[in-house]
Amino acid sequence: MEMKWFLSKIQDDFRGGKINLEKTQRLLEKLDIRCSYIHVKRIFKDNDRLKQGRITIEEFRAIYRILTHREEIVEIFNAYSENRKILLENNLVQFLTQEQYTTEMSKTIAFEIIQKYEPIEEVRKARQMSLEGFTRYMDSRECQLFKNECRKVYQDMTHPLNDYFISSSHNTYLVSDQLVGPSDLWGYVSALVKGCRCLEIDCWDGAQNEPVVYHGYTLTSKLLFKTVIQAIHKYAFMTSDYPVVLSLENHCSPAQQEIMADNLQTTFGESLLSDMLADFPDTLPSPEALKFKVLVKNKKIGTLKETHERKGSDKRGENQDKETGVKKLSGVTLFKKKKTRKLKIALALSDLVIYTKAEKFKSFQHSRLYQQFNENNSIGETQARKLSKLRAHEFIFHTRKFITRIYPKATRADSSNFNPQEFWNIGCQMVALNFQTPGLPMDLQNGKFLDNGGSGYILKPHFLRESESYFNPSDIKESMPITLTIRLISGIQLPLTHSSSNKGDTLVIIEVFGVPNDQMKQQTRVIKKNAFSPRWNETFTFIIHVPELALIRFVVESQGLIAGNEFLGQYTLPLLCMNKGYRRVPLFSRMGESLEPASLFVYVWYVR
Repeated sequence: MEMKWFLSKIQDDFRGGKINLEKTQRLLEKLDIRCSYIHVKRIFKDNDRLKQGRITIEEFRAIYRILTHREEIVEIFNAYSENRKILLENNLVQFLTQEQYTTEMSKTIAFEIIQKYEPIEEVRKARQMSLEGFTRYMDSRECQLFKNECRKVYQDMTHPLNDYFISSSHNTYLVSDQLVGPSDLWGYVSALVKGCRCLEIDCWDGAQNEPVVYHGYTLTSKLLFKTVIQAIHKYAFMTSDYPVVLSLENHCSPAQQEIMADNLQTTFGESLLSDMLADFPDTLPSPEALKFKVLVKNKKIGTLKETHERKGSDKRGENQDKETGVKKLSGVTLFKKKKTRKLKIALALSDLVIYTKAEKFKSFQHSRLYQQFNENNSIGETQARKLSKLRAHEFIFHTRKFITRIYPKATRADSSNFNPQEFWNIGCQMVALNFQTPGLPMDLQNGKFLDNGGSGYILKPHFLRESESYFNPSDIKESMPITLTIRLISGIQLPLTHSSSNKGDTLVIIEVFGVPNDQMKQQTRVIKKNAFSPRWNETFTFIIHVPELALIRFVVESQGLIAGNEFLGQYTLPLLCMNKGYRRVPLFSRMGESLEPASLFVYVWYVR
């Protein structure tokens, strides 16, 4: 039956005789077979018996079988099929409940799966499934590791802003290094498209009374401030409806600050939050209450009440001194010496700062006594790391009440990043990373913020929000650990390296990131000369004490004996967003691009 269906689908394409590689690729696409050109090219070459670059219908059938026949899928199919040819609807229901943990509406779901994935009409009409259909279902998005429920906003979005982790970037305008690289609007656009909700804008006086954006005292190129905010306006709510915070690193004169204020108001109009919300006079509003709003984070003069009373008045020429610490950069040398100078703040810009007032961090005690609910602190990674080690409990007490932003140290001239996990562990809301720099920290960032519909806001676990909690990430007293078991079954069309000549020696590393006690990694053996369909069948167990903060990262590498292993692809996601059962793990490149159809096939099981 499958043979008859298959031939009926491809006969017309062979009416004119043999077909070449390009036509083979197109025909596979027509048959809904996801395949990587580089693997198809190799398989085509192996099956082209006459070596003329053209194949017969029989040779095409052999190629199709190599691409679609996966022994591990056949084994699962045969375990539930009564005759090893067909799955009846109730066999599929059995598979869904026993293996995929589908507890509700499994009969309806089974029917829908058959209708969607069974390509052979008479089998579909009989409410049955062939191996062909079952393979397509197992390769579909429905069998991905990431839970479908986490693809949409499902968390309570009515808590105050300080109760959320907020996707944040550092020096968003840079697209390479911090000292001589280009400043580019693409930095802002790509960060917003990735769901980033807090952008940094470094503003300086420019020519013709036009403020500019660049990394001061360096040779990075300049962008006009108004061009930057026009780009932000265009892309701000494309990926997420929730508020965008513009973190201004403001070095402008009062006159150009007034121009900035004017630019912000004309560009964003009603979207710009320029007054308190009536329901939130003395607490931070929720992401829900601030949907489609743009918030300005900057130094501020006076109180919110005074700002409210000045609404509508002419503020031109009015400004006030604010003390600020400035690090001076000379050439490409960084001076440690800090010069404190007075920065004049234009009232027009100051009055656009409502719930995100930038306030210098002095000490936890000072904050406890004097910090206002709408004041936020920015703390450099070195100081933050020291405080998190010495005074974790006080740090968590602080982040329960106040939005705290952590930024990379100035010596990271190459735009490298720190591991954000250590600061999420203590409840820091805005852990700002250089989005332009690929690698582990950005993999963790992208993985964490896949959750809650990629909205850029994730509700912090209760123990980082509630005042009676005594949580300390380095000293877990009470926990309900999860035992996570992952059977790494196989790899599917893994990406190839330049040096691997189609036959990579592949291995997989599974890592856990979370509180210090939960950090660990395990790896498979190396499968030699097979990047197309390596089979590992290895089982790994992890005991995770604080699952709410844990991220799981799969890394695929090609073994290199001389130059070390080569990175092929990775996937990172929150532990609690993992589906149980037989699942497909999609892979992404170092730059974060999808490597479809390259993936891993796993069986996941966890219990608390």
